[in-house]
Amino acid sequence: MSQLFQFLVISSTLAGYYAQSVSNPTFQWPNTLLKYADKQLFEGQLSELVSGCPPRENTTIPAQWVRLAYHDMATYDVSTGAGGLDASIQYELNRGAQNIGEGMPQTLSDFNSDALVTPFFGMADVIALGTVFAVSSCGGPFIPYSAGRVDATEGGPATVPEPQQDLATHIQLFQQQGFNQTEMIGLVACGHTLGASDKRISLRFETCGTLLQRMLNTVPSTVSLTDPITEPFNYVINDPLLSYQNTTFILLTALRVLHPTDTSPTVTMFWVDQEGDSVCPSTGCSIPSSSSDPLAFNEIGIQVGVTPIRYSFKATIDATSSISNFWFEVNNNDGSDPIIVDNGGTGFVLEQDPALSLFVDIDRSEGVVLLDSNTEFFRIVVAVLGDAASASTATLTAFTPISTATAPPFLPTTTLINLILDDSNPPEGGFIFFTGNVSNSVTYLDVSATVDDTTYTVQNFDVNAAAQFLTFVEISS
Repeated sequence: MSQLFQFLVISSTLAGYYAQSVSNPTFQWPNTLLKYADKQLFEGQLSELVSGCPPRENTTIPAQWVRLAYHDMATYDVSTGAGGLDASIQYELNRGAQNIGEGMPQTLSDFNSDALVTPFFGMADVIALGTVFAVSSCGGPFIPYSAGRVDATEGGPATVPEPQQDLATHIQLFQQQGFNQTEMIGLVACGHTLGASDKRISLRFETCGTLLQRMLNTVPSTVSLTDPITEPFNYVINDPLLSYQNTTFILLTALRVLHPTDTSPTVTMFWVDQEGDSVCPSTGCSIPSSSSDPLAFNEIGIQVGVTPIRYSFKATIDATSSISNFWFEVNNNDGSDPIIVDNGGTGFVLEQDPALSLFVDIDRSEGVVLLDSNTEFFRIVVAVLGDAASASTATLTAFTPISTATAPPFLPTTTLINLILDDSNPPEGGFIFFTGNVSNSVTYLDVSATVDDTTYTVQNFDVNAAAQFLTFVEISS
């Protein structure tokens, strides 16, 4: 029965996917959760830890990851809708026979060290993602992935089946988790066939995939998950990065395009100004991509059989007329009509407030290397529309995903940083500039500023995405 405890329970929900004249779907921007889930599922490096189904401590790393997921989910009570896969396992490792073994804390340590937790993608989502990789790495089926779990802050009920319990007790516990006796037996079979090479068990693999997906999607009834992600999204944009320089906005973005290897598209970015056509023609201002770079998919992404290319853009925009929205045209240069990528018809809209009233200024910000201590940090510069007299406060909330704890629970930390006026960047073009330093272990920022009693907030600014565009300076500490 030991294999039984590695697997299990319910179904997923929501999202906003739509077709864009190609087989791969896309989604309505902005959707921070779907964008991040797609990136980690098909581009992320967590899968490397289980590549080839590697052994560890008389079992395998994938088996440990899947066992943790089941034990986490086993707190679910179908009658109340409470419990499920919510990372409560981090608080349940002292329960003797239920969660015995070094594999549990080792698995949580694996996930902590990979720094995947974000303000919107918690440890429970990482546990589910790890299970998808674990099953696939041992020759099992690909499990469609849903995101949106909510992490618990305490342990759940002690309802994991224990080896010394009789069959009737096991059946009762599985029924409480939402499984009948036949499904329980099926899960045992999944445990024995995971990673098998016999092609005659393909139907069983399909059944295992369904049962494991139910396990991962067993969440509290108050939680809604995204629709299952079964393939990479097409036309995923990088959230725009901005800088104000000499009466112009500099806007950096990129578009990930999926296409067969025998095509060579030309991709163009268009935008219109806030006034309609005061600067841009009726067809929109436009620029070609500044570069096109192949992306490396992970093992699951490679199985899809498409080539991901990232087309980068750097637009110079008149600050007076500004920008209201932008879109892309993908010309496959094969005689077919160009594909218009316009966010389902709305365009990628940049509102004046807060997008153009408060932003991290990517060109004024910089990375700093302290030579004496060989450490790095980021000097973040924030542009605020207003003057020094009207802007009363500006802050950063810095999110650090990796816990320094030696044992679970591994919890991220947030730090509030009060910004100061930046003497090295005097007011310009109606903007004032604030600055503050953040550690290079920080992955996300919330930015907030109050101007004339109005507070503007930008959430989930991706520090890692911005860091590749920063200039680094070396100084003596």
